[in-house]
Amino acid sequence: MRNSITANELKKMVTILDKATSDHNKAIITIRGKNRYVVVSIEKYNSLREYELEAAIQESLEDIRNGRIHDESVDEHIKRISGV
Repeated sequence: MRNSITANELKKMVTILDKATSDHNKAIITIRGKNRYVVVSIEKYNSLREYELEAAIQESLEDIRNGRIHDESVDEHIKRISGV
């Protein structure tokens, strides 16, 4: 199995990906007819990451509102999660 890519191969790949993502903002890479990877522009990735982080913040705020938190030291935390 080959684990290296030449600069020339990478240039070709970037050209192909640029073309594939220009209209739809994403390209799906299939292997043996099955979707395996999605390539998106950095702008789209950053947008998706922002949504993901916002959802995590909202989930944390909901945990705080519903009392699903522990205010404890590191040692207390380790004891609690390890059952000691």
